[in-house]
Amino acid sequence: MAEQTEPKWEGKVTAELKDSTAELIWPFLEDFCNIDKFFPNLHTCYRAEGTPGQPGLVRHCETDIGWANEKLLTIDPTNRSLSYEILENNIGLKNYVATLKVFPMECDGKPAGCKIEWSFIADPGEGWGLKDLVSYVDYCLQFMAKKMEDAIIKDQI
Repeated sequence: MAEQTEPKWEGKVTAELKDSTAELIWPFLEDFCNIDKFFPNLHTCYRAEGTPGQPGLVRHCETDIGWANEKLLTIDPTNRSLSYEILENNIGLKNYVATLKVFPMECDGKPAGCKIEWSFIADPGEGWGLKDLVSYVDYCLQFMAKKMEDAIIKDQI
């Protein structure tokens, strides 16, 4: 008898930044190993192997809830997107792959900030429910967006 497999989990969250352009926000995400400056409760993030800015780069991250090694799969500065996968971790995530994209927003044909989209697909996690994971990713993205926008405003003062 074949073993039944649970369907993959998928989620997508967005954050809108009214006062920052996609061109200003993208460099924060593009700098894959410095996410600790913006991610909530991330105490450590460093390059474990690979070349900065290139697919194959692996970062090691430690948060209040655990650690993860994450590998950059794709990076597209022109379209302001990147994808990464979690390799080893102790937070219960399996086969987790995420994509982050930054889009310009317009209102009446004029620039009106930008939107960050974070989507993921993963196997069901140990100790997580899908709603819990989506809620956590959304919290992290909203936190990061505010810190990035605050950093831009601070630089403009």
